[in-house]
Amino acid sequence: MQPHLNNDLHKFPSEKGKGIVGTTIIHLVLLVLLVFVGFSVPPPLEKEEGILVNFGTDETGLGMIEPSPPAIQEETSPPLPSDAVIKTDEDPLLTQNTEEAPEVKKVDPEAEKKKLEKIEADKKIQEQLETEKILKEQKEIERKRIEAEQQRQADIMNRTKNALANSKNAGTNSAGEGVAGGPGNQGVTSGSVDSKVRGEGSGLGDKGISYDLQGRGVLELPLPEYDYQGEGIVVVEVSVDKWGKVIRAVTGFKGSTTYDEYLLKVAKDAAMKASFEVKSDAPAVQKGTIKYTFILK
Repeated sequence: MQPHLNNDLHKFPSEKGKGIVGTTIIHLVLLVLLVFVGFSVPPPLEKEEGILVNFGTDETGLGMIEPSPPAIQEETSPPLPSDAVIKTDEDPLLTQNTEEAPEVKKVDPEAEKKKLEKIEADKKIQEQLETEKILKEQKEIERKRIEAEQQRQADIMNRTKNALANSKNAGTNSAGEGVAGGPGNQGVTSGSVDSKVRGEGSGLGDKGISYDLQGRGVLELPLPEYDYQGEGIVVVEVSVDKWGKVIRAVTGFKGSTTYDEYLLKVAKDAAMKASFEVKSDAPAVQKGTIKYTFILK
């Protein structure tokens, strides 16, 4: 019987369980009260009313009735002029929110092309004028040089003439005679001592041929094929090989007094036909000069 009594006692709740249940119920009741009472909006306060005070319009006054305010005068606007324009709703105001763009001038392609062509033409004309100016200056310099050379040759001829006149007397101490420079008597053995033309040749326009090729004798020195009314001295620089053949000729060398194209050409043609002695120990190319003096008939 005793074991059966213990099992029945376990069915009753303990004191601890009763405390938990009670505490939970109390908290729930407090939560409900806070929701319905604590969170409710309080009613607004009653509006307080003040005392009206009449401040008046002056420091003194008399009477029990407030005087009525003065009558308000209506302001009248001046009449509009007869020619005034009255805007109505039919004429809406024009507004613009964006600034006007600057006017872009149209470029005419044809006019631009002509402008460029004119600039190019002016540039070419300017270049041509500059070129002509330079050529003119060069010609002037060459003319002055030729005049100076001619004057020098004339001075040499005058000095030579005076020397020849003095050398005709016996007992002269002159060591040589000529215009090419250096010792010796310039000319050919078959010539005349009274002649002022030194070298070989005679006839119209071909008097006075001389050469200078150190250590080499001449075999053939053709006369220029000349039929032209011109005069002057043309010095030709020749390049000669070991066999005495002229392989190159350059006209207008130092000592020339004329630069006439025709005289330069016939002098070069004659120089290319010249031939000199063969010399095996000579350099491959030996340079010398041939001088042609052209004199009018």
